[in-house]
Amino acid sequence: MEKVINIAIDGPAGAGKSTIARRLAKDLGFTYVDTGAMYRALAWYFIQQKISLTDEVAVEEALGDITVSIGHEGGEQHIFLNGTDVSREIRREEVGNAASATSGFGAVRRKLLSLQRDLARSQNCIMDGRDIGSFVLPDAQVKIYLTASVETRAKRRYDELKEKGQEADPEKIGEDIRTRDMQDMNRSIAPLIQAEDAVLLDSSDLTIEEVLNRIREIAREKGAL
Repeated sequence: MEKVINIAIDGPAGAGKSTIARRLAKDLGFTYVDTGAMYRALAWYFIQQKISLTDEVAVEEALGDITVSIGHEGGEQHIFLNGTDVSREIRREEVGNAASATSGFGAVRRKLLSLQRDLARSQNCIMDGRDIGSFVLPDAQVKIYLTASVETRAKRRYDELKEKGQEADPEKIGEDIRTRDMQDMNRSIAPLIQAEDAVLLDSSDLTIEEVLNRIREIAREKGAL
């Protein structure tokens, strides 16, 4: 059996992790695993059920009624919540904020951890999130910590929402990003942190192609490609 290759891409909200990971996976023929989408799916359920995002007990009790699975159609990852494709719904800004608020709960992380690790053990994959290299896949051959300035991340998110025809307030997006950074970096369980053996890559002044080329170079240097 050929050795399975795992590439972990971590970083703060809006750094471009999903875009980069999705493109890189397609180029390399790897499976793309968007862990953030899994947490968003749970958050979407909490919102729909009007469960308080600060009530850890209520959140944990609700987890027993939730199943999350991943499927791929046309090379794109789709997230299913209790059998329903919620890939579009979970991209709303409120869902991202809710995911950040609840992903620090131990029960929430345990719910998804085994699924994430099973996927990585069985196939070459690129997985992005907040704690992939530091916690979920500590033995990944390639670890990237992808970041960008708050201003750059807010501008990218604003452009993305406008392209989708959604109303957006640049200042509010920037405030939300700062809040999510604070939540993610300071949570007690699996906080956002650069793994000791991860390569820091600031994409503030780089194009998508430049970021992709740099990650390929890093992967080759580590013997993963």
